[in-house]
Amino acid sequence: MTVADRLTEAIAEGLIVEGERVPSTTGIATTYQINPATVLKGMNLLAGRGLEKWRGLGMFATDGAGRRIRDQCRKELLAGRFQDLVEEAKALGVSRKNREAIMETVCQRVWFPNGRHMLWSEGPG
Repeated sequence: MTVADRLTEAIAEGLIVEGERVPSTTGIATTYQINPATVLKGMNLLAGRGLEKWRGLGMFATDGAGRRIRDQCRKELLAGRFQDLVEEAKALGVSRKNREAIMETVCQRVWFPNGRHMLWSEGPG
């Protein structure tokens, strides 16, 4: 996983809060024992896409960065990996009905890991 990927994930998951200063290049390089130039390259890739450089103060997560990154990740997932999986299942002869059943099972495991299912109408406002 690249530095840009790690930072993107941290922002998307709320580990780096919008408006919060991102750890310094030196700090990240020391923590992960990687070259500071590699860290700087990763940070620069995210400039304008979630990070903003404030001269003399460092890099900060921009307002709305988490939402924008999550939206972009969803688009990439649907346009890329998810489509590839569906096409591969189809090529292997998995019927549409079985693909949908598999998807439902996987979603249940991910969204309701303890086996409890709450109807949408019963959920919080």
